[in-house]
Amino acid sequence: MTPPPSATRPGAAALGLAGLLGLLLTVEVLPRSGVVSADYLPPTSRIVRALAVELNDRAFWRALGDTLTGWALGLAIAVVAGVVAGVLIGSVPFLRAATASTIEFLRPIPSVALIPLAVLLFGTGLGSTLLLVVYAAFWQVLVQVLYGIQDVDPVTRDTARSYNLGTWARVRHVLWPTALPYVMTGVRLAASVALILAITAELVIGSPGLGSRIAVAQTSQAVPEMYALIMIAGLLGLLINLAARTVERRALFWHQSVRGEAVL
Repeated sequence: MTPPPSATRPGAAALGLAGLLGLLLTVEVLPRSGVVSADYLPPTSRIVRALAVELNDRAFWRALGDTLTGWALGLAIAVVAGVVAGVLIGSVPFLRAATASTIEFLRPIPSVALIPLAVLLFGTGLGSTLLLVVYAAFWQVLVQVLYGIQDVDPVTRDTARSYNLGTWARVRHVLWPTALPYVMTGVRLAASVALILAITAELVIGSPGLGSRIAVAQTSQAVPEMYALIMIAGLLGLLINLAARTVERRALFWHQSVRGEAVL
């Protein structure tokens, strides 16, 4: 018999928390035992003290706001562009055939390879971060939308045509319900990728945000502060992933995958 959700989810959360505590304990023990130098990996206690100092610094909150601004704007642009382009391309067989090779050529290009172009076009401002974030996140959404539209039942599609449903009605009642689970997967993946690229742009280009603050801490040999900022970036990624999964479950409450997850 499958255990109820109350028995499985707290257990999984407890295991995850135990793993995190084990990691923190390991980082505390390794430098104190001399296995690694504390100059390169400070104990957890020192990192936590540095984290407390960062949280009391207004400059840290400004940097966090800059990172979240670049992440949110880039993700929003990528999601809108990816959904619109995916529905348009996926709904027209000619467009899908004509763009298939172009998509497969552009999609594998790493966003970091566009850093020189971003700096040339926008300097070290927000525009450079947005270019990298949008480029990386756009493909996550577009490809998932294309998969979703391709998964539409041909019988359902033909039935809609036989009832003379208009283009908008077919998109709303036939394409969108099938594609929505794929869209939500694409948004969840794009949210994580967007954060990675936002911090990477700040780290490499020097755009304002957590990444540039990490770079400054590294160059000034403020190692505990550097690890504290990295910890913040990791926690931010965790929160974004949890939020994306929550939105996905709420948006797909009617879908069998989410209903099956609730049963488990």
